[in-house]
Amino acid sequence: MPPRLPIQDICAGLLTSVGTAIRYWFHYTLVAFAWLGVVPLTACRIYKCLFTGSVTSLLTLPLDMLSTDNLLADCLQGCFVVTCTLCAFISLVWLREQIVHGGPPLWLEHHQQPQPNAAGQQPNEAAGQGAADEPPAPANPPAHEAEPEPPDGPPEQGEEPELDNEEEEGAAAEDVDANNGAQDDMNWNALEWDRAAEELTWERMLGLDGSLVFLEHVFWVVSLNTLFILVFAFCPYHIGHFSVMGLGFEEYVQASQFEGLITTIVGYILLAMTLILCHGFAALVRFQRSRRLLGVCYIVVKVSLLVVVEIGVFPLICGWWLDICSLEMFDASLKDRELSFKSAPGTTMFLHWLVGMVYVFYFASFILLLREVLRPGVLWFLRNLNDPDFNPVQEMIHLPIYRHLRRFILSVVVFGSIVLLMLWLPIRMIKLLLPAFLPYNVMLYSDAPVSELSLELLLLQVVLPALLEQGHTRQWLKGLVRAWTVSAGYLLDLHSYLLGEQEDDANQPVNNNHAPGHQNNNNANPAPAVGEGLHAAHQAILQQGGPIGFQPYHRPLRFPFRIVLLIGFMCITLLVSSLVCLTLPVFAGRWLMSFWTGSSKIHELYTAACGLYVCWLSIRGATVLLAWMPQGPTIIMVKVQEWSLMILKTLVVALLVAGVIPLLLGLLFELVIVAPLRVPLDQTPLFYPWQDWALGVLHAKIIAAITLMGPQWWLKTVIEQVYANGIRNIDLHFIICKLAAPVISVLLLSLCVPYVIAAGVVPAVGLSGVSGVTPEMQILIQRRIYPFLLMVVSIIGILSFQIRQFKRLYEHIKNDKYLVGQRLVNYERKARGTSSVPPPNSIPE
Repeated sequence: MPPRLPIQDICAGLLTSVGTAIRYWFHYTLVAFAWLGVVPLTACRIYKCLFTGSVTSLLTLPLDMLSTDNLLADCLQGCFVVTCTLCAFISLVWLREQIVHGGPPLWLEHHQQPQPNAAGQQPNEAAGQGAADEPPAPANPPAHEAEPEPPDGPPEQGEEPELDNEEEEGAAAEDVDANNGAQDDMNWNALEWDRAAEELTWERMLGLDGSLVFLEHVFWVVSLNTLFILVFAFCPYHIGHFSVMGLGFEEYVQASQFEGLITTIVGYILLAMTLILCHGFAALVRFQRSRRLLGVCYIVVKVSLLVVVEIGVFPLICGWWLDICSLEMFDASLKDRELSFKSAPGTTMFLHWLVGMVYVFYFASFILLLREVLRPGVLWFLRNLNDPDFNPVQEMIHLPIYRHLRRFILSVVVFGSIVLLMLWLPIRMIKLLLPAFLPYNVMLYSDAPVSELSLELLLLQVVLPALLEQGHTRQWLKGLVRAWTVSAGYLLDLHSYLLGEQEDDANQPVNNNHAPGHQNNNNANPAPAVGEGLHAAHQAILQQGGPIGFQPYHRPLRFPFRIVLLIGFMCITLLVSSLVCLTLPVFAGRWLMSFWTGSSKIHELYTAACGLYVCWLSIRGATVLLAWMPQGPTIIMVKVQEWSLMILKTLVVALLVAGVIPLLLGLLFELVIVAPLRVPLDQTPLFYPWQDWALGVLHAKIIAAITLMGPQWWLKTVIEQVYANGIRNIDLHFIICKLAAPVISVLLLSLCVPYVIAAGVVPAVGLSGVSGVTPEMQILIQRRIYPFLLMVVSIIGILSFQIRQFKRLYEHIKNDKYLVGQRLVNYERKARGTSSVPPPNSIPE
C-alpha cells in the first residue's frame, strides 16, 4: 500500500460514493412520493369523487387524479382519510380477534331447538331481548346474559327473577362451548384473514430496505382505502341521507353544523336494524353461513356505535353540562355559547369533549382511590376497573343494546347530578354570600404591567409540575378520604360497614349480606352506575353481578336510615369542598398577584394557579412538620436547619441556573435571531428582560433535553450528575464550578465579544481616519455582527464535520482497495526447511 492514496483512487471512491448516494436518494424520493403523495392524494380524490354525488365526477376521476390543483390541501386531507381507513381496518381485525378468543354470543353460534324445560321461561324477557338487540330465531334458545348473577348478588334492575332452569341451560351452554372450542377456525371461516400476507418488517413494507416490493403494498393500500371508503363511509352516509330526506329531518340535521357525521350515524343505525332483520330471516330459512356472516356484521356495527357513544357522545354531554352549569361563574349566557358554536362549531365541540373526558377520567380516578380506602363490598354497585376479568369489548359484544342504553341513561343522570351538586349549587351560594367575588376574569388580554408570557411560563414550568405531582397529592387526598370515612363511621356507627372489622368487636353479630337491605329483598335494585361512559379505563361501570372480594360487617340498628344520613353527609361534604376549592385558591392568588400587578386585572387562571401553588406549599410544609413531630423538638430543629440550608442552596442554584442562564440565553437569541428579522436598520430595537428570560427558559429546557439525548460530553455528564443528586443531595460547589460558571462564561463571551468589536473597535477604527467606516456602516455592523458571527460559527462547524467525513471516506477507500483482512494471523517463518513451531499432531524426532 502506498503511503498516500493516488488521486485517481480518491476520485474513483468519490464517484462510487456519490453514485450510491444518488441511487439511495432516488429510491427514498420514490418511497416518499408514493407514501406521502400518491396514497393520500388518491384517497382524497376518490373520497371527493364518491361524495360529490354526480356521475360526471366518476367519469372525470382519472383526470382529477392527475390534477395539480390544491395539492398540499388534498394531501393533508388524504392523510387524514388514510389514517381513518387504516384505523378502521386495524380495529376490525382486532375485533375479530376479540370475538374469536372471547367467544361469539350464544345467539350467533348456537342455533338449536329449545330445551323442553325452557318452555316456562318468561315470554316478556325473550321478547324484550329480541326487540332490543339480537333477535333469536323461533328455533333458537332464549339469549343468555353474558354475566350470570350469583345467587347472593343483586338482580338486574327491571329483570325478572331467575328461574330454576337457568342453571341447566347455563350448564348446557358451557358443554356446547367446550365441545365447539376446538372448532373456532371452522366456525369463523367468514373472517379468516390469517392468510393476509407473509411476515414483513416495517422497512420492507415501506420500501426502506432498498427494494421495490413496496410498490405492491402501495397498490394494496390504495385498494384498501377505496374499499373502506365505499363500505364504511359512502354506503352508510347515503343510507342515512335518503332516510333523513324521507323523514323530513333534513333542516334539523343541517342546523346541527355536523350534517355529514349525523347522517352517517343515522345510516349505521338503520344498517344495524337491517342486519337484525336479515339475520332473523336467514335463521328462519336456515341459511347458517349467511346467518353467521350477518350476525358478525351486526356485531361490528353494534360495537362501532357503542364506541362512538361511550367515547364520543358521553364526554360531550358531560362537557356541555359542565359549561351550562358554570355560565354564571364566567358571566356568560347560552346566547354567547350559541354564537361561539356557530362561529367555530368544530373547535367548540372538541373543547367541550375534552373537558368532559377530563371530568370522567378524574372521576374514575377518585373511584379507584375510594376502593383503596373503603371495605371491599361497599362499592358493590360499581364495576372494578382493576378486575382482571373486566373486558369492556367483550361486554359490548355480548350484552344486549337495552342494557347498554340503561347504563348510559343512569350514568348521564348521576354524572349530571354530581355536576349540579359540586358546581351549579356552589356558584349560586357564592353569588348569594359573596356577590363581588364572581365572575372570574377570563379575558384573553391583560392591562397588567407584566408579560402574559412570563405568567404562562411560571404556570407551566413551576406551578403545574408541582400540582401534577401525583405521589403527594394522591396521598393527601387518600388521607382526607380516610379521615372523613373514620369520622362518618363513628358518628353514624357505620365504621364496620365502611372500613371493615379490624377495630370492632369480633363477637358482635356479623351480617354476611352483600348489600344493605339485601337479605330481605331479593329483588332490590342496584344503585345507579356512577362511572359509565368510557369503557376502556376512564370510568366505573354498573356492576351487573354480585360483589367481588366481599368482607362481612356489623349491621347496626336502623341501618337504612343511617345509610341515608351517610349519603346526606357525603353530599354536604362535597358541597363544602367545592365551595372551598372555588374560593380559597382564587382569593389567595388575587391577594398575592396584587403585590405584583397592582390593581390591574389578569386572567383568573394565573391567580387560581398561584393560589393553588401556595396552598400546595402550605400543605406540604404542614405534612412535613407533622411527620417530624413524633421525633421530638431536638430532631425538629436539626431538620429545620438542614432544610433551611437546602432551601438556601436551592435558591442560589435557581438564581444561577433558572435566572441568569435563561436571561443571557434569551438575550442572545433576541440579538441573533429576533432583532435582525423584526427590526429595520433605521429603528432602534427594544429589549424586554421578562420576555427574554421567559424565552430563555424554554430554550434552556430544549437545549438540556437535546443534550441528554445526544452523545456523551462534559455538559451531558454534568447535567446527569445534577439530576442524579437531586434537591436533597444538592452539591452547590459542583453546580457552580462545573455547570453555572462554564455556561455563563460562554454566554457572556458570546454577548460581550461582538459588542466590544461593534461598539469599541469599529468606532475607534473610524476615528483613526480609515475610509469607509461611516456611521451607517457602524450601525450595520452593530446590528448584524451577532448573526454574522453565528454564520461564521456554523460554517466552521460544517467544515469541521465535512473534514471528519472526508477522513472517514478516505479510510473507507483505502480499506476497500488495500485491506486484506482485519484478523490477526500468526506468521510462521520456516528456517532451513523446517518449521520453528512443530505442527499440532507431529512427533519430534
